[in-house]
Amino acid sequence: EKNLENPPEPPVFCMVLRKQIETGRIAQIRQHGLDRLLLIDIDSLAAGGRIVTKTLVLELMGKYSNIILVQDGIIIDALRKIGANSSRVRTVLPGQAYELPPGQEKKDLFTDDIETIMAIVKADPTLRLDKALLAACMGFGPVSAKEVCFSAGLAPSIRIEALDEADFQAIKGALEEIREAAAHGGEDGAKAVLLLGENQKVLAMAAFPLHYLPEAAALSFPTISAMLEKADNLLGSYVLPDKDRFRKLVKNEKNRAENKLTKLDEEIAAAENAEEFKVRGDNLMTYQYQFKDREDASVTVPNIYSETGETITIPLDQRLTLVENMQACYKKYDKLKRAQELLQVQRRECEANIAYLESIEASLLASSSLAEIAEIHNELIAAGYLREKPKKKNNDKPARPFHFQAPDSTEILVGKNNYQNDKLTFKTARFNDTWFHTKDIPGSHVVLQNGGTEPSEEDILLAASLAAHFSK
Repeated sequence: EKNLENPPEPPVFCMVLRKQIETGRIAQIRQHGLDRLLLIDIDSLAAGGRIVTKTLVLELMGKYSNIILVQDGIIIDALRKIGANSSRVRTVLPGQAYELPPGQEKKDLFTDDIETIMAIVKADPTLRLDKALLAACMGFGPVSAKEVCFSAGLAPSIRIEALDEADFQAIKGALEEIREAAAHGGEDGAKAVLLLGENQKVLAMAAFPLHYLPEAAALSFPTISAMLEKADNLLGSYVLPDKDRFRKLVKNEKNRAENKLTKLDEEIAAAENAEEFKVRGDNLMTYQYQFKDREDASVTVPNIYSETGETITIPLDQRLTLVENMQACYKKYDKLKRAQELLQVQRRECEANIAYLESIEASLLASSSLAEIAEIHNELIAAGYLREKPKKKNNDKPARPFHFQAPDSTEILVGKNNYQNDKLTFKTARFNDTWFHTKDIPGSHVVLQNGGTEPSEEDILLAASLAAHFSK
C-alpha cells in the first residue's frame, strides 16, 4: 500500500524491463517447489502479431537475491550479472541458458511421503532435532523447525540418538499438523501469523499459526500479503537507496576518528613529560665531569632542582658520550615542546570531525526522502568523505524541513540535515524568531516562528522537545 519514491533516473535494468514487458499481460505467477523462487510469466506481442512469453524470475535468497528476465530458457538480462569470477557454481549473464539455483536434497512436505521425510530426519543420529528437520524439509526455516519441535513436545536441541519410537511418532504427527495448517490456515481461517514481543518487536512470522512462543502476542491475518505489510511497517525494512551505505561510511569514519583521538591523547600525555628531559639535561650538564664516557647505563645524582636534596636517576645511551647524552635530552625536550602545540591543534581538528560526523548521523536518522539523501550525498562529497560525482537534484520534490504547528498555531520548522539547518537559520528564519538547538550535541536547528512576540511556555517546551528528539 505504501508508495515508494522513484529515483531521479531509472536504473538500467528498469529501462530493460520497460522495453521488454511494459505492454505485456501477466499470464501466471508460480513458485518453484517450496524454494524462495518466484516465476512470473508475461505474455506480450512480438513482430507479426506473435505472442511470446517472457518469464521474470525472482530469486529471493538473502545476499544472493536476483531478478532475471528469461525468454525460451535464455537470459535476456539480470539485475545482478554474475560472471565466473564471482561464482564457480553458477553464472548469470545475458545470452546464457538460465539454470535454476543449485537444488538441495530436501523433501516437499506437501507432495512427498512423510515416512520418507522421517527417514532423512533419522539419518544422522548426532544431529540436533531442529537441524535434522531443516536438512529434511524443503522451505523450512528455524521458525518452522521450532514449531514442529514444540508441537511434538521436544526440545529443539535434543539429539536424534536420544529419541525413541514414541518421540518419532510425535514428530510425524507434528509435521502432519503443520502441513494441514499451512494448507488450510488455522481454526479461524487465518493464513498467516506474526509473533510480537515487547515494544512491538517482531519475533517470528509464518504462513500458518505459531504456538512455540506462548508469551508472545500473536497477530493473525487472512493473507500472507497483509501479514508482510504489517511486518514491513514494524521493521521499517525499506531503506532508501544509499541511506544504509552512508550510515556505514559515517560509522567507519567516526570509529577511525575516535581511534585517532585516543592515540593523540596518548601522544599529548607523553609530550607533557617534556620538562623531565630538560631536568635530565641540566643535571647532566652540572655533573658531567664526575663520570666517564660510555661507562654507566645510568647515573644517580642529587637533583639540582630539588630543595630537599632528592636524587634523580638518568638513563644513558652507552653508545654516546655524556655531552651527546645531554644534547639528546635537550633535543627530545625541544621536540616534545613543539609537539604539544601541534598535537593540540590536531586534537581540536579531530574533535571537530567527530562532531561533524555525528551531525551527519543525526541527519541520516531524520531523512526519509531521496532528495534529503541526495543533499547528504553532496555534503559528504564536499567534505571529502566520498569520491563520487554529486547527485543531480530531483526537481520533482525538493527537500523541505519538517513543519509543525504549536497549539496556538505558531509555526515550528525543523531542519533535517546540515544543508537544511544552514538554510533555515540564515535564510528562512527572521531576526526576531526563536532558535533552539541541543547544547554540545549534534542535531537539527529548530526555529519557532514567533516573530518577536513573547512565546508561550507551551510553545517553548514543544520546540525544545523537537530539538531534543531530532538530535543524537
